[in-house]
This record gives sequence, structure tokens and C-alpha cells, in this order.
Amino acid sequence: MGSDDRVGTYDKFWEKVINTMMEGVVVVDPKGTILSVNQAMEEIIGYPAQELIGNSCAIIRSDACFENLTPGLGKQCELFRIGLIRRRKCIVAKKDGSLVHLLKNAALLKRKNGEILGGVATFTDISEVVAKERVISRLRRELNREDGFQGILGKSPVMVKLFALISSVAQSEAPVIIYGESGTGKELVATAIHRLSPRRQGPFIKVNSAALHESLLESELFGHVKGAFTGADRARIGRFEAAHQGDIFLDEVGDLPLATQAKLLRVLQEKIIERVGDQKPIPVDIRVITATNKDLHQSIAQGRFREDLFYRINVIPVHLPPLRERGEDIPLLVDAFIERLRLKTSKPINGISNSALELLLNYSWPGNVRELINTMEYGFVLCQQGTLQPEHLPLQIYPKPASKPKIDKREPSRDKARERQLLLEAIKKAGGKKTEAARILGVSRVTLWKWLKNHNIQIEGMNSV
Repeated sequence: MGSDDRVGTYDKFWEKVINTMMEGVVVVDPKGTILSVNQAMEEIIGYPAQELIGNSCAIIRSDACFENLTPGLGKQCELFRIGLIRRRKCIVAKKDGSLVHLLKNAALLKRKNGEILGGVATFTDISEVVAKERVISRLRRELNREDGFQGILGKSPVMVKLFALISSVAQSEAPVIIYGESGTGKELVATAIHRLSPRRQGPFIKVNSAALHESLLESELFGHVKGAFTGADRARIGRFEAAHQGDIFLDEVGDLPLATQAKLLRVLQEKIIERVGDQKPIPVDIRVITATNKDLHQSIAQGRFREDLFYRINVIPVHLPPLRERGEDIPLLVDAFIERLRLKTSKPINGISNSALELLLNYSWPGNVRELINTMEYGFVLCQQGTLQPEHLPLQIYPKPASKPKIDKREPSRDKARERQLLLEAIKKAGGKKTEAARILGVSRVTLWKWLKNHNIQIEGMNSV
């Protein structure tokens, strides 16, 4: 094969490579005339190659190019002035006038003697990334507005007090314990304390005490040396050691076994740990944040939690209110969760109806904020577009039907006045009809007759049916 044939083969090879790329590629001469574009560039800006090649690169209407033209130098662009452009975000107008967000990289093409042959630029479409960044930015603004605090939403008086307490607690080095029912957001509070604290540059290590098997818990917390137990084929640092110069968050601390509680007490007292299988003390500089949904006083009385450990971790208690005690925050939370789910699912759901919101406001929320999140996710599964309606909510949200007041059939009521009143109301509502009155009270006609006789109730003209 001759040299000309090899050159032709390489040209075809590189043409195929360039046209396979996802990024747009543009090659220009020293005057900015477009010499070549690949297929991706045609798709990105909507111009066919024949309309680009031979024209000035100004046809690619980029805000970055217009901003960086050098006056008095024949509109020389930035590339030919500085020789290199790296990761420049720009907006380009497509042929149809719509805008596309691109990431531009460019470099000069030179001979060995330094003579400039032209320039090459690559363009990556980042429109989807920019759109998501905007949504995330909007969500962050929502979370950090006056209705929220460090990602915790709420504007009720009890939450405003909680936010002020978190800010104060964060500045202390003392142990913090967070009390709250399951689903109230204890981990969010712990995270906020870390972010606002002087230790925010250090690590924040989370441990769910209830999720770790007792046989592995000590190794997870304190680490182990090689050969400490079967399967320990290498040394490993524990969570406490990993949290050095930061914070460690022990969730569900009330579920720690007593043996581990004793070791945790030593860590709090002496600020040292020992890896499993080793007796070498390792100093750790940490602040311990714990959380529980249990009544630790009751656990102490039952012998399941050490009293001395309780007083070590209960230095600064933080109490999270259940959702039922801050009902005025429910509309705010619902709006935020709908916005997040709309981003996640891309469903055209724009809110919640007043009737559906009324059901949420009247529910007791035993699962707290976590249950509210699950309810919104359930609604997004059933609802396809528009607003969430009552039929899109789970059945437990609906109020239980009120049971009819019944008089005890087996023995006389202790409250004779109340029983007589119920009888009279039933007779009046039934229009004097015994059968209907008995049905209202949920008893037989014979039982109704006995009650009427017992209370000496005689109604003239009572219908016998």
C-alpha cells in the first residue's frame, strides 16, 4: 500500500471516529471559516453541514463568543488570543431560534514551527444537566427559605423554637440526644447540628444501632484487628475512629446491647477506643449525637439501659414534635413533597385538591413525616395528572365511620338519664314506629319494648310497625 493510500485510509478512519462521537466537533481556519463539522454538531445546533462549511464560525451564535470578541483586532475571538478554552459553559442559538446549553472546549492547531493552521472546538450538550440544576436550585431555595431550616421544613411555633435550639446546640461540644417518635426526622436534626457546628469540616458518621447484628456491632463501632474472629482476614477501623475530629450519630441508641453500652460509656468518659482483638488504646476526638424513639427512663427501670450511660448522653436533650402537634406545617410539607416527586417522576401533577388536603389535616399521622411522604408517593402512583384527589389517598387516611350509640343489651345502663334520652331521640327520629326505632338503636323490638317499660315511657298513638 502506497503512502497516498495510507493517508486516505487514515482520513476515512478519523472521519468515522469523529462522526461516532456524542460531542459536536468544529474545525476552523485561522480566519474563523468553518472547515469541518461532525454529525453530532449538526444535530446539536440544527444546521446541516453544507450550511456551515465555508461560512464564518459566527454562524454558531454563542453568547461566550460574542462576549469575548477583542475590539480592534478584526473581531478576533478568545481562542486565537489565548490559544485554549477549557470547560466554558455557553448558550448557543439553534437554527430554529431555540437555545441549547453547551460545554465548550477548544484548542489551536499548529505546525511544529508554531504556525497556526486553525482551531478545533468540541461542544457537549448539557441542557438536561442545566435543567436539573435549576430545579435543584429552586428546591434548595425552598428548603432554605423562611419556612425551613437546614432542609427541615416547618413554620409552626414549635418548629421555630426547635430551629433556634438546634442553632445553639450546634455550637456546643457536649453530647446531644434527640428524642422523637419514628418518622419525625431525627437524622435531619442530627445532620443540621453537624453542618452548623465547628466540626462541620470533619466527618459525619451515621450508625443505625438497631440495623446492625449484635455479633457485628462492636466491630462496626470500634473496628477490629486481623484475626480477631473468624473471617477477620484484615484489620478494619470502626465508625468511631472514622469520625475522628467530627461527629458520630448513633440512631436508635436505646437498642444497643448492654455490653456495647459499657464500651460506649468508656468512649464518652475517656475519649479512647480499643479495636476488637486488641488492647491498644486509640484516642478519638469526636462529639456523640444520639437519637431514640424509646422512653429511656422505662428502659432503665427494666434493666435494659444503663443509667450511668443515660446521664452521659442526656446532656443536651432535643425533643422533636410529632406531626399531629404541628398540623399547620402539613400544607407546606405536602407542597414540598409534591415538587420533589414531580421532579422524580416527571408526572404533570401540579398540587392537591382542598378536599384531599382536608383529609390529610384531619388525620393523626402515627407514622409522622415519613408516613406523609409515603402517602404522597402512593398518590403519585394512582394520579396521572392534574391534582391529587381524595381517591388517590390510601384508605387509612379516611376517617372511620362513627358507630351508632347503642344501649347495652345485657344489663341496665349505669347512666339511666342518658339511656332514657337515647330512647326518646330514637322514637322521635323513627316517627313513633317501633321497628324503625329498634333498628336505629340496633336492638330487637322485644328489647325496645322492655326498655320502654323499664323507663315508663308511653307514647300515645305509637305505630305498631
